[in-house]
Amino acid sequence: MTAEIAGLDYDKLYAARLHAVSARPYLATALYALHIVESRRVPTMAVDKHWRCYVSPVFVDCTPEEELASVLVHEVSHLLRDHHGRSDRYARAHDLTGPAERLRMNIAADAEINDDVFGAGLVWPTGAVMPATLGLAAGELMEDYLREFSLGHLTQDFAWLDCGSGADGLDRDWELGPDGADGLSEQERAAVRFRVAQGIVGRPGTTPQGWQRWADRALHPPQPWRDLLGAALRSAASAPGVGADYTYGRPARRSAALPGVVLPSLRRMPPRVAVVIDTSASVSDTELGSALLEVAAITHAVGGRRDLVTVFSCDTAARIAVPLCRAEGMALIGGGGTDLRTGFTKALRTRPDVIVALTDGQTPWPATRPACRTVVGLFRREHAWSEDNPDYIPDTPPTWARVVDIG
Repeated sequence: MTAEIAGLDYDKLYAARLHAVSARPYLATALYALHIVESRRVPTMAVDKHWRCYVSPVFVDCTPEEELASVLVHEVSHLLRDHHGRSDRYARAHDLTGPAERLRMNIAADAEINDDVFGAGLVWPTGAVMPATLGLAAGELMEDYLREFSLGHLTQDFAWLDCGSGADGLDRDWELGPDGADGLSEQERAAVRFRVAQGIVGRPGTTPQGWQRWADRALHPPQPWRDLLGAALRSAASAPGVGADYTYGRPARRSAALPGVVLPSLRRMPPRVAVVIDTSASVSDTELGSALLEVAAITHAVGGRRDLVTVFSCDTAARIAVPLCRAEGMALIGGGGTDLRTGFTKALRTRPDVIVALTDGQTPWPATRPACRTVVGLFRREHAWSEDNPDYIPDTPPTWARVVDIG
């Protein structure tokens, strides 16, 4: 007679979850949001991006409650840190395919989590991947680790590893998928992450550095500033009247209604762009390097017509830059105080269709609106500082400018 196979010991698993919540109270919302699914096809536990946690009943039976608590925290960390989305983006960017690469992503994601998630009430699970196991430094992100190791003798003991699509983005046939029961919607997942991040920020000094870094990014996600700046430039350059002029080279079609009269037609031309770069002492070399890269992108946006782009380096005085041949090698002159009004004045003399100002914002602004569209790329600052006035607060960019935070 065949012995009956025991089901999942939910009481033991829920006790382990309570232990995890006691050890990491700021993760309580996430731990209770997980929906438990019994599965005999996972080696230990695994998660999908819909916040289902697939649990092996055999693993629960043979694992101490304290270690189960640690594994639950580990699995929910994959979801909070969006390892499935990050893995997919990394795979697309580097043209990675196949299960071997996804295993490598799972190992790298584990290394990101495990270097500071255990201890202080959570035991170290058996066989946990650590950065030191791979010969790597602690405190880095999954993407950093992926650039630093490949599958080989250091990873041969992790061939069994499978934390599910929630860790590496690759769907499994044993997962319930987007149409399965008890999954969280995208809005619900975002709400869980937000509440956990708020809990971490509300407990300064009591959470590991990795979690503090994650919470800061979750509450203040970085803007895709290159996309925003490009969109702002395209919007300004395509506005009515920008880059448009009348020409008799192609008469207007309505000339046919007026015999003997030739009417000019309106022809769109690539816009003329004036770039004013803040070269004052408060702008770093790295930021000036970013500014030159944006000049190259602006040149590309006007069809590669370097003759349509004029660049001014400006501190308290505006200087026209060398002819634009190669943006990366352009010499930017400055290093003093900041007054971009001189840059705007000189730029307007070239009759541009669009002015792009790249600055840290610690400058006076023109009192009147220029006759052309204006885009301001603002280098981000945590605090403004002035040696002459400790209470100095820089003027915000004027309302007539389209502002994009850079960095």
